Amino acid sequence: MNSVALDNQRVLSGMRPTGRMHLGHLHGVLKNWMRLQHEYECFFCVVDWHALTTNYEHSREIEPAMWEMLVDWLAVGVDPGKAKLFIQSHILEHAELHLLLSMVTPLSWLERVPTYKEQQEQLKDRDLATYGFLGYPVLMSADILIYKAGWVPVGEDQVPHVELTREIARRFNHIFGREEDFESRAESAVKKLGKKHSKLYSQLRTRYQQHGDHEALKLARALLAESQNLTLGDRERLLGYLEGGGRSILTEPSPLLTEVARMPGLDGRKMSKSYGNTISLREDPAQVESKLRTMPTDPARVRRSDPGNPEKCPVWDFHKVYSDETTRDWAWKGCTSAGIGCLECKQPVIDAVLKELEPIRKRAIEIEASPEMVRSIIKQGCDAARDVARDTMDEVRQAMGLSYR
Repeated sequence: MNSVALDNQRVLSGMRPTGRMHLGHLHGVLKNWMRLQHEYECFFCVVDWHALTTNYEHSREIEPAMWEMLVDWLAVGVDPGKAKLFIQSHILEHAELHLLLSMVTPLSWLERVPTYKEQQEQLKDRDLATYGFLGYPVLMSADILIYKAGWVPVGEDQVPHVELTREIARRFNHIFGREEDFESRAESAVKKLGKKHSKLYSQLRTRYQQHGDHEALKLARALLAESQNLTLGDRERLLGYLEGGGRSILTEPSPLLTEVARMPGLDGRKMSKSYGNTISLREDPAQVESKLRTMPTDPARVRRSDPGNPEKCPVWDFHKVYSDETTRDWAWKGCTSAGIGCLECKQPVIDAVLKELEPIRKRAIEIEASPEMVRSIIKQGCDAARDVARDTMDEVRQAMGLSYR
């Protein structure tokens, strides 16, 4: 049973602490976060424990990289007044839920995660023969489920991780969601709907369970979503009662597919620190200009008079991100006719990148000068996240019969 329909305004997203952010992070993740924070209740997390799953030997590098990353989050406009910014390892409930979920997650589910074998092939210089690496999807699931997030913003390649989280939540709810006094609690919750809505809910429940009327199911779900007199626990209970199951303790999240702008690296490959092809958000303007001016172009343009093919030039990919239609048309025609040289073609990109980075760099300088402010923001975010996580863990322990003292 999926309760996203009732709690679809909460988003969970996280990033490993990799130090200073670059243009790939800005266009691939951070701009999306800045949009989402105005539309949803957002929890943005530094997933520092995840960094250990592939790089445990360098654990001391995590802290400085984390603070550098957080400065960039704030500098680009991620707003702690609209989103909770927090550190995974500061919320110990993540580890507890990870442990409990690992008890019910079949090993075969983890072995079939697409990135399991892919990363083993790509990261042959790392020790990945650990439980931490095999089990990191369970930790990721715990990160999401502990906040009852209805949505997880991902690209298409990460949808399998969200699907695994849904399977884990569904399995947990199936095993532990049936309370001993479930029906009596559900009937008590029905009365909280009020006389008119209680009668309607009961009629719709009968229509669905006895006649398979899916329109009645849809109407009943909408009725519960609109009710102002129910706790989240009662809503979940009534959804289970409606569908003939038990109470849903953990919310099955849905992937929030986002349109991610492909930010190429300076060499045409994906922008990545491991490729050495990045422009960081706080990079010196002169260095940014130098990097862009020396970018490789279409190898067919040996001389200024040689026409080129923009599709074979990394600079064209930058134009796709930074230039308007008029400028792109000018660059395309100028390149293919040899009407402009490569440096001329690069100049609008240089100007656009410098213009975008200037305010970010200035804000970052101000934020760096106030490290206590950053720590205060993160403490507040951790406190808010911890309150939500503790509530979820209380429900989980109670459902599993582990709430004894």
